[in-house]
Formats: sequence, C-alpha cells, structure tokens
Amino acid sequence: MTALVARITAEPPRRRAAFSGAGLAGLVLAALAALPVAAEAAGLPFLVVTATRMMIFGLAALSLDLVLGYGAMVSFGHAAFIGLGAYAVGILDAHGIRDLAVQAPVAAGMCALFALVTGAISLRTRGVYFIMITLAFGQMAYFFMVSLAAYGGDDGLPLSGRSTLFGMRLIEGDPALFYLVLAVLAVALLVLRRVVASRFGRVLRGSRDNAVRMQAIGFSPLPYRLTAYVIAGAVAGLAGVLLANQAEFVSPAYMSWQRSGELIVMVVLGGMGTLVGPVVGAAALIALEEVLAHYSDHWRLGLGVMLVAVVLLSRGGLAGLAAKIGRRA
Repeated sequence: MTALVARITAEPPRRRAAFSGAGLAGLVLAALAALPVAAEAAGLPFLVVTATRMMIFGLAALSLDLVLGYGAMVSFGHAAFIGLGAYAVGILDAHGIRDLAVQAPVAAGMCALFALVTGAISLRTRGVYFIMITLAFGQMAYFFMVSLAAYGGDDGLPLSGRSTLFGMRLIEGDPALFYLVLAVLAVALLVLRRVVASRFGRVLRGSRDNAVRMQAIGFSPLPYRLTAYVIAGAVAGLAGVLLANQAEFVSPAYMSWQRSGELIVMVVLGGMGTLVGPVVGAAALIALEEVLAHYSDHWRLGLGVMLVAVVLLSRGGLAGLAAKIGRRA
C-alpha cells in the first residue's frame, strides 16, 4: 500500500515525453509570435484575426482537456463558462467599467463560482448522467441569458469598444489583441502543465484510471475533480473575455450546447490528455471550417470524414499522430 501511494505521488518517469510536448508547444508559440509580421508582409491581415480566434478557442479547449483528458469528466456544458466570461465583459462595459484589469478577474471569479456550485452537484454523478447534468446546467445558463432583456436577450449585447488596460487603449488594433491572446495562452499552458505534473495532477490521473483504487489507498477523488473543474471553468471564462473583445459583441450563442460539442471535438481531434493537442485541434478545426466552407455549404460532411480518419488512425489525435511520425523519423 505504501509503495503504491509513493508510486502515484512520485515524479513521473516519462520526462522525455513531457519534454517533447513542451518542445512542440514552444515551437507552435514561436511560430505564432512571428505571424503578424509575416501576414503584414504578405498582405494577408485577415490571418491575424483568424489566428486570434484559433488561440481563443484553443484556450477554451485547453481548459476542457484538464477535466476531460486528465479527469475523464465529459462536460457537455463547458461553453457556458465562455459565455459567462463574455457576459462579464459585456455587462461591466454597459455600466462603464471597461478596464481589463477589472473585467478579467471578475469573469474568472464568476466562472469559478459557477463551476464550484454546478461541479459540486454534477460530480455526484458518473458517466452519461454527468454528461446530461452538465448539459442541463449549460442550457440553464444559455436560457437565462436569452431571457435577460436588460442586456440584449436573444439579440446579444454589443460592446462600446474593446477593453482598456490600466486605462490605456492598448488592444484596439488586431495585432495588439493577437499578442495579448498569445501571452494568455502561453501562461495558461505553462500553469496547467505545472498543475498536471504536480502531485495534484497525478492524483487526478489516478482517479481517472481507477477511482476505487485511489479511494482504497486514501485519496478521495471528489475534491481533486472539483478543483480541476473550477480551474477549467476559470480558464474558459478568460477565453470568453478575449472572445468578447475580439468580436466586440456578446451573445447567448457563445454558451450553446453545440459550442460545447465543438470544444469536445477540438480536444479529441488534437489529442486528449496532452494540453498542447487541444490547442492544435482548435486551430485545425477552425482552419478546416474556413477552407471547406469556401467550397461547399455542406463542409461539416468533409469535416466528419476527416475526424473519423484521425480517430481511426491515431487514438492520440493529431498530437499523437505527430509524435508517432516523429518517432519513425
């Protein structure tokens, strides 16, 4: 028993794999940092807007991966946190509070509180019941915002402009917002990597693999799962803050169940339990949407075929496929 506890809480032996993931994340972030300059030189400024959207949804998918990939919690209401984060910006903006230094903590705190309350109830269930109860909470948040006529209701709520930062208009331009989103994504990757590599993360993974065994050796899975759920909710709320600033508009559609389904597809497509994989999955999904929609209104059919192919060829998603190719090279 003592040996088993020591094994779970010890440093993970797969240092080489962790370094490979960190190296891939570093390469992706470095390539992204050069994108605005390259897009300006090529006369393709829309690439900056598209890449910003990819990173925002990559941040949301990254947060979902913490609970889905590392905790085996299939949340079908994760988009509610994006919507709540966006509405925190919209409502504060409507009352004249436009500084990001106020909006972001309020949004993260509100989403963390929503995750704490709904997670404490949802995590009393398992499997399909957990899926259904998270879907129910997500839809409750959606319909609450639809009925909130004072803040636009079903029509949504336009912002008076992008947020200020310490009273200065630093993110008015698309390149400035791009670098802000890139910085938030990089910090989130670093923090969540430390979280999953810590003793907390190892217990979370152990609960994913065998909750009964974890209980037998003295770890109660519920507090760890609930903490991961709250962290994921707060990070997704920050994604909502950034999405509201990019669109300069908030809408109940941000928290629809279809959006939650897209986030799950991003995680599965990129690779569950890899952190960097969901970011790649979000970028791939949005890129496919942009390209395939250009040729056909039925682009989701082609997307479905590609998703089936990735799932059949590599259980680890695009990240797993890249790792497999790298090992053979």
